[in-house]
Amino acid sequence: MLNQGIGSWPARRARRTPDRTAVVHEDRALTYRELHRRVLRLAHVLRALGVTSGDRIAYLGPNHPAFLETLFAAGALGAVFVPLNTRLAAPELAYNLADSGSVVLVHAPEQDGAARAAADEAGVRHRIALEGPGDGALGYEELLADGPDAPLDVAVAPEDPCMIMYTSGTTGRPKGAVLSHANIVWNSVNVLVDTDLTADEVTLVAAPLFHTAGLNMTCLPTLLKGGRVILLAAFDADRVLDLVERRRVTYMFGVPTMYDAMASRPRWAGTDLSSLRTLNCGGAPVPARTIAAYVDRGLAFSQGYGMTEASPGILFLDREQTAAKAGSAGVPHFFTDTRVVLPDGADAAPGERGEILVHGPHVMTGYWNRPEDTTAAFTDDGWLRTGDIARTDADGYAYLVDRVKDMFVSGGENVYPAEVEDALLGHPDVAECAVIGVPDSVWGEVGRAVVVLRPAARATQDDLLGHLRGRLAKYKIPRTVVLTDRLPRTAAGKIVKTAVRETFSTGHAEHPHP
Repeated sequence: MLNQGIGSWPARRARRTPDRTAVVHEDRALTYRELHRRVLRLAHVLRALGVTSGDRIAYLGPNHPAFLETLFAAGALGAVFVPLNTRLAAPELAYNLADSGSVVLVHAPEQDGAARAAADEAGVRHRIALEGPGDGALGYEELLADGPDAPLDVAVAPEDPCMIMYTSGTTGRPKGAVLSHANIVWNSVNVLVDTDLTADEVTLVAAPLFHTAGLNMTCLPTLLKGGRVILLAAFDADRVLDLVERRRVTYMFGVPTMYDAMASRPRWAGTDLSSLRTLNCGGAPVPARTIAAYVDRGLAFSQGYGMTEASPGILFLDREQTAAKAGSAGVPHFFTDTRVVLPDGADAAPGERGEILVHGPHVMTGYWNRPEDTTAAFTDDGWLRTGDIARTDADGYAYLVDRVKDMFVSGGENVYPAEVEDALLGHPDVAECAVIGVPDSVWGEVGRAVVVLRPAARATQDDLLGHLRGRLAKYKIPRTVVLTDRLPRTAAGKIVKTAVRETFSTGHAEHPHP
């Protein structure tokens, strides 16, 4: 085949295991042959709409077979896939669409309003709705029904861009991490090697596919191996336990809050979990109580660590080490190298804290149209800076202990204070502000805004939080606001975030997740 990218995977799987089940969604199952045919039809439809190699195709919606069909169809044409976070507000979606230059947006009915507004603002040429045409959108199934399924083989090189995954930056604007086809392949190989995925794998994808872990650590490696992927549109603890028992699930990924929710359900003790071979957890530090709940059920509960810019796998704890190295994020994946370095660039000794650097064939090619940010993300000798602090033990196992950046994690979602602060400063009563993460027993951390009002201003917490609604995704909006007379600053005028945390982060927020 001329196509050496992941867009060729459905064709390659269809010729090897055409009748095996590839994807299950609700009561619908697709074999690899059927998936291949639908991908071909969508690829021909996109080509007829003018999509060519290098064009960007965006997708907005919960987990659904159409997400994968759009990804593979884009890859079949040499186009670039842009998955969008369904939790973003319309202005945020418009920014991602415009920044990527997406020419087509495929979206689910749940996102009709936001998709229409964002696509119009960004100047997207074509919008394709999963459920029926109308309101300016083409109908997904109608298009596929009329589309040909003739063979299609466009030249795609491993180093060509495969997808742009947006990750918020400390400058307040999201950056698009460009992942090549080779990046995705090598990350998948790492997963296959280190988690021992098999052709009879039954992988439950309850984490959103628009996040790199849900897509690249579970779904794509399973499809590469020829296993079965069960897509769940949204996480529900009882629904997950039911699927594990009924579908005999063998592998899944989740963030700590998801696993905690499952273990807290009344049916937890009586659910048959014997089919589970690997439970992978990441996205936030994993509490010891979470690990214990699964180890006590005789399950292998493995932590991992990664980031979007690394496709994302960096560290992984083998299931055999679950108990012995509890709390560790593990060692580097098979085709990954890491260093823990001190501020002067020297390697940290075991027990010393330093920044994690990463090198490997799965590390991104750079940020979309951001050469300066790309240069800053790497050391002079080509190692990716993670911005995260770790220590290693004498055996080389890494333990995440802190963050270089101000980012905090709320329910598995990265929240970058600069972006929230920028939105808060748009309120006419706000003179200055700082956003920090504060402890929450359910979500790990939630946001707290520390705000200085302008003289004579009378804005309340409700006023300020109301200003953010519709401008930011709900999970980014702070749960509490603290009004203060001044913020601690350096002699140069920079806000001292460490001092803000020391003064204002005491106590638990204890709120429902935004």
